[in-house]
Amino acid sequence: MSEERPAPEPEEGRATDADAWATACAEDLAAEKARRHTEYGPPPGSAAEELKKLVDSVADKLSGLRSPLLGGLAGPAAQQVVRQVVQQAKAAVEPVIERNPDVFDHLAAAGGELLAAYRSAVQGQEQRWTARTADPAADRPDRRDRGEGTGPGERIDLD
Repeated sequence: MSEERPAPEPEEGRATDADAWATACAEDLAAEKARRHTEYGPPPGSAAEELKKLVDSVADKLSGLRSPLLGGLAGPAAQQVVRQVVQQAKAAVEPVIERNPDVFDHLAAAGGELLAAYRSAVQGQEQRWTARTADPAADRPDRRDRGEGTGPGERIDLD
């Protein structure tokens, strides 16, 4: 004989938030983003934005270089030529970056995959190298020189 009790009704003075969990998660995420921004700086942008920043910084660096090889007389003229070349390169690169930003994201992803494949191949080879025994002859018994001397040398057929 169980009696059913009616559910307690919420207090009138207490407001309930139906999305309290979502609100708390959003606040935590915002706090974590702010913490990472202060600790690590702003997050990197897309590959196209990063390439544009690289082009700008290289252009600034090249424009500010002074060449000791050209001497004092040719210095200003050489700097002007460098500035013109840098401006032409920027003028050629920037429209390509602006028209095709997704291409650079795909290239960056492909580069990451190539790096992962290379790393995997190198780790596999390193494991094979380190798994060998201390005696190289034990790894390759068919190549051991059986008849000449007692040294660890191997016979090499030149025919």
